[in-house]
Amino acid sequence: MQTAAPRGRNRSLKAAVSSIREAPAEPRPTVAEEVTERARQDYLDALPIAAAVICVSAGGDPYIDMANENFRQLTDWNGHEGKWASQVAFLQAGTIGRTLTAFLKTNEKARQFEGHDGKAIGGRHFTVGLARLKGTPVSPKRCLISLIDKTAQVETEKSLRAEMLRDSLTGLPNRLGFNEKVEALLEAPDFREGSHAVVVVDMHRFSRINECMGAIAGDELLITFARRLFSALRAGDILARTGGDEFAILMRLGKGLDDALQLADRIRAVLSAPFRLSELEIRVDCSLGIALLSGGVELAEEVLRNAQFALKRAKPTRGTQVYEPSQAKAARRRFSIETELRRAIESEELRLDFQPVIELATGELAGFEALARWEHEDRGAIAPSEFIPVAEESGLIVALGRWAIHAAAQTLGEWDRKAGKRLPLCMGVNLSAIQIARDDVPTLVEGALRDHGLTGDRLTLELTESAIIQDPARASKVLEALKGLDARVAMDDFGTGYTSLAYLQRLPIDVLKIDRSFVTGMLKDRDSVGIIRAVLSLADALGLETTAEGIETEALARALTELGCTYGQGFHFARPLGPDAALDYWLSRSA
Repeated sequence: MQTAAPRGRNRSLKAAVSSIREAPAEPRPTVAEEVTERARQDYLDALPIAAAVICVSAGGDPYIDMANENFRQLTDWNGHEGKWASQVAFLQAGTIGRTLTAFLKTNEKARQFEGHDGKAIGGRHFTVGLARLKGTPVSPKRCLISLIDKTAQVETEKSLRAEMLRDSLTGLPNRLGFNEKVEALLEAPDFREGSHAVVVVDMHRFSRINECMGAIAGDELLITFARRLFSALRAGDILARTGGDEFAILMRLGKGLDDALQLADRIRAVLSAPFRLSELEIRVDCSLGIALLSGGVELAEEVLRNAQFALKRAKPTRGTQVYEPSQAKAARRRFSIETELRRAIESEELRLDFQPVIELATGELAGFEALARWEHEDRGAIAPSEFIPVAEESGLIVALGRWAIHAAAQTLGEWDRKAGKRLPLCMGVNLSAIQIARDDVPTLVEGALRDHGLTGDRLTLELTESAIIQDPARASKVLEALKGLDARVAMDDFGTGYTSLAYLQRLPIDVLKIDRSFVTGMLKDRDSVGIIRAVLSLADALGLETTAEGIETEALARALTELGCTYGQGFHFARPLGPDAALDYWLSRSA
């Protein structure tokens, strides 16, 4: 029969086994080795950073040979838990332990990386350095590990980044923060085309409210507006403030585009109640632009721009518009044309063609209308109907108009010199409403006449009704100044605008040009004939001459002559001609 071992004896046996597991088996050091070890420890303790010497046992497992006090404090290791790296929690968390083990298996001399202690809450960040040490008989592979605590720096950077991505007024993500969320969604492996949309909301009248009531009231309105938008969202939708009075929403689409349109309806519903600011109640409306996320879109900023493009189209009607790629393509082409048109004007790559103006009663050539033409070296011919609106929108119409007036006057002067006499021709040049508003047109015309030896009666300035309606007072001054130079004034495209008859009576206008939309189909349309009769009667009553545009057949020319129209132009007489061909045309008709 066996007797049980004393309890104290069992405790001593467990302690011995634990001691064997806790530390690597090492030979007993000599006195010289103890002195060397103390010197190494002193060296570690003298370092201002946390450091330790890591060795590899005969079995291939890393362990802590020695460490300074900084290392012990940073890693919460005091040596009693054991020296094996696998027993030190700090060396097992995150990438530090794996990188250390991998480094010891290589022949690298040094490595540096960013590490984390692995704690989800209150974790610390370090710059970890590994440097190879000379091996010893006991441990052929050793390295020095150093730790620089970067927790404060990392947390500060995180805080600054969070501030950088957040709108300080509303607490919502700002444009940069919103784009990061969209970018993350686009890069997600499970992203599906058409599964999400970006909705941009623009508040109407904010600048006016801000000006009238002050910045504090404006900020209060923005905060309240954001709260109402948020109340219209579903769980998971992301709201951001991407501009002064502009907000963006990233939403998941379960039912396709209908979900985004329903969101637009909910937003309008929550905005229907008036906003109370101080003692006032203010109603605020909005416009919305929607863009679907597709696999073809690589940048979040591009998605937002697409939604803003749709928003721009929605603003005139205060409605909701969905982004259409074809419309954006046309907008990019207009922008491209703007850039190239500026270059073309500066390098004088444009030219003028001249369309004959015929006196209908006699068939004689009365003059020409100068028309800008642009032959692009890559795109080919770009129609005036395409580049003239771009020029007006961008303001390039001022430079284009200056060039046209000088080029037309120069051509007319050259014809005189070639003919050896003053030709009985008048040159018509178009004026833009923007040019009248921004440029000193009378001085420009006076300079062109002087530079090319012309009198004012040989130049007809043609302007549209919109040029008069936009600023009647300025238009009146400009026209009076032009009449002071003896120049003629024609109102172009008459009948398509909203000119008051009082303007015709008050302004110094010489010619009414009947728009081609009335002329082309007049033989088949009684209404067009009636309009032309009315215009001709009005012109006769006011003592004005008339010019019909778009005459393409002999029958039209004959009918307009019978109705009493003064001049006509169109393909029936001639297409727009180059300078030399136009002069030859006059010579052939005058002969």
